[in-house]
Formats: sequence, structure tokens, C-alpha cells
Amino acid sequence: MRKIQIFVIFFVILNLPLLAQHNDANIFGDVQSGGKHIPFATIFIEGTTIGTSTDETGHYMFIDLPEGEHTIVAKALGYKPQKKNVVIEHEKTLEVNFNLASDVMALDEVVVTGTKTFKRSTESPVIVNLLDKKSIEAVQACNISEGLNFQPGLRVETDCQTCNYSQLRMNGLGGGYSQILINGRPIFSPLIGLYGMEQIPANMVNRIEVVRGGGSALYGSSAIGGTVNIITHIPKSNNYDMSLTSHSINGRVMDNVISGNINMVTRKRNAGAVLFVNRRYREAYDHQGITLRENGNHFKERDGYSELPELRNNSFGGNLFYRPTPNQKLELNFTSLHEYRYGGELTDKPAHLAMQSEERVHDILMGGLDYQINFNEDNTSFIAYFAGQNTDRDHYTGLFPVREEYTSDINFEEALNTHLSEPPYGTTDNLTLQGGTQLNHRLSDFLGGSNVLTIGAEYKYDDVIDSIPAYEYGTNQQTQNVAGFIQNDWKINKDLTLLIGLRADKHNLVNDVIFSPRISALYKFRDYTQFRLTWGTGFRAPQAFDTDMHIAFAGGGISRVQLDPNLKEERSNSISGSVNFDYPTALYIVGFTVEGFYTKLNDAFYLQPVGADALGAVFEKRNGPGATVQGATIELRANYNKMAQIEGGFTLQTSLHEKAVENIGGLPARKQFLRTPEHYGYMILTLTTNNQWSGSISGVYTGEMLHAKFSPDENIMPNEYRTSDPFVELNVKLGYTVPFEMLDSGLELFGGIKNFTNMFQDDFDNYRNRDSNYMYGPAQPRTFYVGVRLKSL
Repeated sequence: MRKIQIFVIFFVILNLPLLAQHNDANIFGDVQSGGKHIPFATIFIEGTTIGTSTDETGHYMFIDLPEGEHTIVAKALGYKPQKKNVVIEHEKTLEVNFNLASDVMALDEVVVTGTKTFKRSTESPVIVNLLDKKSIEAVQACNISEGLNFQPGLRVETDCQTCNYSQLRMNGLGGGYSQILINGRPIFSPLIGLYGMEQIPANMVNRIEVVRGGGSALYGSSAIGGTVNIITHIPKSNNYDMSLTSHSINGRVMDNVISGNINMVTRKRNAGAVLFVNRRYREAYDHQGITLRENGNHFKERDGYSELPELRNNSFGGNLFYRPTPNQKLELNFTSLHEYRYGGELTDKPAHLAMQSEERVHDILMGGLDYQINFNEDNTSFIAYFAGQNTDRDHYTGLFPVREEYTSDINFEEALNTHLSEPPYGTTDNLTLQGGTQLNHRLSDFLGGSNVLTIGAEYKYDDVIDSIPAYEYGTNQQTQNVAGFIQNDWKINKDLTLLIGLRADKHNLVNDVIFSPRISALYKFRDYTQFRLTWGTGFRAPQAFDTDMHIAFAGGGISRVQLDPNLKEERSNSISGSVNFDYPTALYIVGFTVEGFYTKLNDAFYLQPVGADALGAVFEKRNGPGATVQGATIELRANYNKMAQIEGGFTLQTSLHEKAVENIGGLPARKQFLRTPEHYGYMILTLTTNNQWSGSISGVYTGEMLHAKFSPDENIMPNEYRTSDPFVELNVKLGYTVPFEMLDSGLELFGGIKNFTNMFQDDFDNYRNRDSNYMYGPAQPRTFYVGVRLKSL
């Protein structure tokens, strides 16, 4: 450092005659953490547009700065920001060094989902939970579906043993109430929602931001339960990461995943790209067996029908940015997903020759383009964006005719010939487009505080055409939504912030303009406690293609859903309050969050059984009298000396219709929401003894749930309600990294067990007429895995 200081002084003295027209008020220094320099950290002077970043060695320099008292801020991703007050004088050079503390628990990360503007999480009036890359790696998630279980108030459930479609439940509300965003844009269509959470690979994701409840009304339809924002990687430095993982599912079938990421940034930091690839192949898994008797002995034999379908996924994509000038930025992201999925009778025959099967072939393209320009001394920013996705899907859902189900040979032959000549293959085309603009303006002096005003307009178009001619089934629906929003983020003083927002939506399936207001307040007590209170309204449009539109096998046939001709939008009123506490010391951090939530649904959607036809059961989506979801969530977290970290959450809640609804014809009506436990939670414990060894123990707890169960044969066993037992899914992971310092790289060897206690469902139906939607347990049985990972250090 002495050499650098001498060099700077020598440089200034030599160039003094040339720089006489400048004030020579300079600052230089470095940014470190734990004795190591941090490259590409951001350094700026608070309240000005003056900023820079450290170079590859962690050093920086300012020249010809404005004189006077100023505050210099240093920040970097994964570290707590640090401020230093300085007095800048004419013809004086200062050395200002920073030593950043690692933000090991991401307690004060920058988040965007709660307000559509960048804010520190402790400064956001709307509470935003963060699932970062470290947590995703700790639980060895292959995709976002496996990772989202490790967030408070969230549950990802698998709802079909044949095709394994899934849905995300937030605060007790089903998948249709959750708005999933990709980089802040709602292009995650209802169709993609059936399988997309399992299709998006974990290595595509940088972090996931979660806003629960009415605070997400800023994002329009289907954000009643909350919003999940999947943020893909943004290039920060030059590095790479490649891995190969091999899973053994209950010792029977294999699931292999290959993934890779590469980040590239120019030396001027004005352009960069991150590219990712992922390939997965999972064999179909048959778990359930039938009891056979031989010589007086009982034993299990697999029934030849899968509980986990065969998966073959290929995906690639990237994020690119370019800064033509310091105050402008252009970002492009794109993703291509291809997936083949087959479940049902395990056979090498075509899908329509299997006794029962579902086959899906998805080709998905999605991406977005964002442009931002800052002006007015960085007090005003204008953003324009366009995003979209296109899905082509070929699918089959069918049962092969069997003689026992027909009254005569003639009827059977007719049904067989029809099935063979016109098997129930279908096609789906889905296009989603969104475009919008947003203007942010900051008032540094507003009634004694500061204020950020945000206004914007959006347009969203979704077109889905789904057809299965053999079932006389089809959906051809176009939805269009025009919206405008305004938000006032007023920091009244250093402790109190008030957020007021209003969104107006005109949906083509809704008669009137829908106004969704929200109010949030944040009160900060000292530096480590925040109190929040939020009220908001929302709505859910009468979408025709949703998770409840899944064509399922039930009651010996194909169950389908149709819409009530008088179906109207569902409305909500939500309120939540929370206290957030985090206390840091030199050796440890401890904290907790307690949140209470209440959501009242008006004209709530529900499925009414309306009979059956030759193909199977028919349900109608109707408006009910209403429903109430309420409860509380507690989160606990602690970190000791960056070596041990534990975090967990537990939710207690109730979800009840105001009046009992009928779930299956002939069964008594019930007020309880199906598949909705009243208590559930998660835990992650990570250990890092040094830079080489790492380990984690994680678990998910799910309480008992009510299910409506179709019987394969009502003559033998009637339809019934069943209550599943509580279960705990435990996972263990251990890793060891061999460093290659000359290559700035490391080779990590890791392995572990998912669902250690093998708490997989054991009462599936067997054979052709099974109720495939009767599935409630963990997503997979006990799974051993080993892997190797080569990465930059």
C-alpha cells in the first residue's frame, strides 16, 4: 500500500502543470474482506452521480472531486455496505480503504419485487424473503420446484402420480393464486405453471424473491396469495461453474444432471454475458407394489405403473447487458427449454398402446429485453421492457380399452377400433407477451424526508389453444390485460416509511376496471428491528387454463373441467403484519421474523361435480360464497462465526370456505380446502469448517391434509375422504473442495441423501383405473446422489 501511495503522489506532482485547471482533490484506496481484496466492488459518493468500481486487484481511484464534506459508500454483492465520511480539500489526496463484512445471511440484500424499485431488504416496506444460490445449493435442488419448499409460508406439491404436475401454495392458497415472475415479468403462463417449476433448472437461477399476501397487488391478476420472482444470473465477473450429479432413486432408477455456467465481463465493465446449459435424464420410477401370495408367503411386486415419470430435459439460455453510456443500460435474457415426459404403464410401446399413460413434449422459448436510462442527476429513471414466451406442446392422456368394461364384444370392438384409429393425442399452443414502461422520480427533500414516485403502464396478452379431438375437448382463449399503476414510497424520516400504491386493470374477461390499492408502513426501531403492516386488495380473472384444468385419470375415466357461463372474477382483501429482528455481534448473528396474515376471498372459485359422461367425471368451475385464509408464520435464523448457520420457518394456518362445497358427487360437502395442511415448515443447517469442507442438513415438515379420493371401482370401495398422516422429509449433504490456486479454481466432490427416512406415499392406487391425482407426499422417495463440480474460486 505504501508503494501505491508513493506512486499516486509522484504521479500528481509530475502532472501538476498539466492539471492546473483541475482542483486535484483525489481519493484512492482498496476494498477488502477478511484480508482478501474484492474485485469489481462499487464505490460511490452518496448524493451525487460520481461512482466507480474497484479493478481486478480490488483498488480504486477518484480524481478532481467536489470539495467539502462527503460520504463515500462501498458495497459488493454478498457483503454489507460500508460508509465513511471524508472532507475533500483542494489539492489534497486521501487514502480511504474499506473492510467489508460478509453478509452471510443476506440480511440486507438489494431486493426489487416488493416495490418494483431497488431497495435494501431492511428498507422495503413490504417484506421480501430471499432464497439465494447458497441455500439452493445446500439442499441440492435440481430445479426451482425443489428449492421453493425451503421458504416460509410456501409449499410445492406434486398433484399427479402419472405426469407429476405441480403447484405452488402460498399461505394456504392454491397455485392459481400465486404469480410467478421471470426477472420481474409475468410470462410464467398458467400452462407453464403446470410443469414449469420442474423444468427451470437451478443453475439458471441467481436468487428467488418472495412476497407473500396482499403486498404483491402491484403485479395484477393471480397475485392474491403472493408473488415469486425468479431472477436469473447477472454477469458480475469472469468465472465458470460446471457440475455432474448422479442420483439413485430408491436404488431402482437413475436421475443424471449435467449443468454449466460461464460469466464474462469486459475490462471496462460496460458489457457482459452469462450463459447456462443443463441436461437431465431421469428414468421412470415404479414405487407402488401389489401384495402377492405364494406358498403362504406375502411379498411385494411392482405393478408396472410409474409414480415418477420419465424426464428428458435440455435447456440453455443467458443474460447479456451493455452500457452504451454510464447512465444507460440494455439487458437481454433468453431461455430455451425442451422436455419429454412420460408416465403410466411402463412399456416400450407408443403412449396410446399403454393401458394408461400421459405423454408430454414441451418446447418453450422465453425471454425479455429491458432498457433503462437515468437522468436528472440520477434522480429520475425511465424503464421500457418487453418480455414473452411461446410454448408448443404435444400431449397424450388416455386409457386403453379393456373387455371387462364393456357390456358386449361389439361395444368393445367399436371402442377399440375408435381408440386405435383416433387415439386421444392433443396439441397446445401458448403465447404470452408483455410490454410496459416505468418512470421513477426521487425527491430528496419532501416534507422533511425523501420520496420516490413510481408510475407505469403494462399490457399483457395470453393466447392458449388446447385441443384433444378424441375427447371433444378444447380450449381456445385469448386474454388481454391493460394496466396502470402508481406508487408513492415516502421515507418520512430515518425510522418511518409509508408506501401507498394503486393498480388499475382492465381484463377482457372482466366487465369493469378493477382497482387494487395497497398501503404498507415500515417502522425501524434502532438498527436491527423492523415493524411492518400491509393492507391490499387483489383479484383473480376467470382463467380457463389453470392447475385445476389438468386432465386427470379418476373413477375409471378421464376427469375434465368446464367453466360456468356466469363465472366472474374472484376478489380478495388481505392484511398482514410482521416484526423482523436481527442482532449481529462480532461472532454471531441471531434473528427472527413473526408474521400474521389474513385474506378474505369473495366469489371464490371452486370445482363442482356436475356428473359424468362416457369419458368420465365432469367438474364445473364456479363462484362460491367466499373463503377465509388466516394464520401466522415464524422464522428463526442464526449464524456463528461464518461456520454454522441455521434457518427455518413454521406456518400455522386455516383455509375454510364460508359454506361447505361438494368435492365428489355423493360425498358430504366440506368447508376445508383440500390438500392444505394446517401446519408445515422447513429447516436448513449448513456447516463450513474451512474453505474445503462443507455440509448441510435440511428438512421439510408437512402436517395432515384432507383429500377427496376417487375409487377405481365403486362396487368394491366407494369414493371417500381421507386424511393423510404428517410426514418429514430429511436431507443430508457433504462436500469437499480441492483447490487449484494456480488456476483460481476448485474441484468439489459432494454427495448426500434426499428424503433420508423414505417418507414416500405408500397408498397409491394400482393399475389402469387408479386415481392419479391422489398424491400428497414428498416429490420423490429416498434418493442417494454423488457429484463433481469444477468452479472458479
